[in-house]
Amino acid sequence: MDLIIAANWKMHKTTAETIEYCQAIRKDEELFKGLELLVCPPFTALPAAAQILKGSPIKLGAQDMHWEQKGAFTGEVSSAMLLDLGVEYVIIGHSERRHLLGESDLWVNQKMKAALTSGIKPILCVGETEAEREQSITEEVLKRQLSSALKELQAETVKSLVVAYEPVWAIGTGKAASPGDAENASAYIRTIVKDIFGKDTGDSLFIQYGGSVNEDNIGLFAVLPSVQGVLVGGASLKADTFSALIQAARKAVES
Repeated sequence: MDLIIAANWKMHKTTAETIEYCQAIRKDEELFKGLELLVCPPFTALPAAAQILKGSPIKLGAQDMHWEQKGAFTGEVSSAMLLDLGVEYVIIGHSERRHLLGESDLWVNQKMKAALTSGIKPILCVGETEAEREQSITEEVLKRQLSSALKELQAETVKSLVVAYEPVWAIGTGKAASPGDAENASAYIRTIVKDIFGKDTGDSLFIQYGGSVNEDNIGLFAVLPSVQGVLVGGASLKADTFSALIQAARKAVES
């Protein structure tokens, strides 16, 4: 598997829109061979996506989950509920949850433990804000976020982990990181994991880039030595645009 490409729809798409999208993207699924492709709809659209994608190589992901299996947690969703729908991946620690909804490093760690214990594959999001970048503390931020998120996890478990480097200043702004910045940050992420868990674990890690990824620039990120995929936001909201993006990534890797 060369790349893991994930579509994060955020708070977009009704059930009807999800059905239309998934039916459209399935028409191109023969073009996606060799890639790990997944879509992450909002919770309300997961059942519809699961139904249409059943039997497809396209995987289903969720945008968040709670660390408890059940209880008095109004508005939350557990790993058991996600597994019941066929969810295989879950995004954890997205910057919009960290910075807009106050999600702490502790919560991210608890969610990581719960996801890995349940068998759902987490996509751990890390990245610096524009202010942190201007202060030249990107590496400090990444080290803190990773060390906290991976606290008390086992090396064997972390080997299958996906980490998405998403600089906050690039998300939804149309201003992607340069390939050099994305490579440097991704290589540093791998170094941190090696320092904590050892070389084998660090080498096995999958690292994505996310932040204003589109059809025109994905080829620049797909061929980076330390990057094995992308986490896509706005450019994933139309099936034809997302399909074109995926094909551009595959072309870049194969050329």
